[in-house]
Amino acid sequence: MPLTEEEIQRYSRHILLPEVGGKGQQKIKDAKVFCVGAGGLGSPVTYYLAAAGVGRIGVADADSVDLSNLQRQIAHRTRDLGRPKVESCKETLTALNPNVRVDACSFKLGLDNISQIVAEYDIVVDGSDNFPTRFLVADACHFARKPLMYGAVFRFEGQATTFMPGDGNPCYRCLYPEPPPPDLVPSCREAGVLGVLPGLIGLIQATETLKVILGIGDLLVGQLLCYDALRMEFVKRKFRRDPDCLLCGRNPKITRLMAYDERTCTFRA
Repeated sequence: MPLTEEEIQRYSRHILLPEVGGKGQQKIKDAKVFCVGAGGLGSPVTYYLAAAGVGRIGVADADSVDLSNLQRQIAHRTRDLGRPKVESCKETLTALNPNVRVDACSFKLGLDNISQIVAEYDIVVDGSDNFPTRFLVADACHFARKPLMYGAVFRFEGQATTFMPGDGNPCYRCLYPEPPPPDLVPSCREAGVLGVLPGLIGLIQATETLKVILGIGDLLVGQLLCYDALRMEFVKRKFRRDPDCLLCGRNPKITRLMAYDERTCTFRA
């Protein structure tokens, strides 16, 4: 559907940009983005993508809103305590921009549903908080040849990068070949996180998403952007495609989706 008069006014500051214009805003409206997680990263990602006018936003999260979430998960309010996060998130996004279709997926992602879900969207944003989900989503995006916006936060530090399929670009496993042992990296629940940190990293993911939709700018492909909030320092670390990568290398060993079992530290089909 073409932009309505209301949408032209709503997105007028976008349309004024020569790099966007009316055609670019139409691309944003026609885009379909799937966000894994409605928490610290998923909240700012989905909020700003909805504000930007992304026509269809899917968000998956099986958790409910907890009081400890509200320090950083801005898609939720105190009145939402106990509600499924995706319902709270959908309500927030719809109130911000009723023109956006929000698909609320209140279930865990797994081998039985990830491929079908990823196939329905143009771009995937990873806002998950655990390695099994990250690897599953990254592998699914690789096989479906869908762009993946990655982000992660820990205490006062965050990182983000963009994975684009093909053209000799690295995949997630080129950067992280295998998940660390489950007791090596503590979660936010165990180690804590500065509340504003996911907001900053999530906005970087949202920015990269819009750039992919519009086909403008330089992406973080092959570059891991690392942020240290205490030093207020950004550092880019380059990485390349690993020719021996198990997923995208010359002789890939992983040829289908596999789930990671944290108890045995192994992948299974």
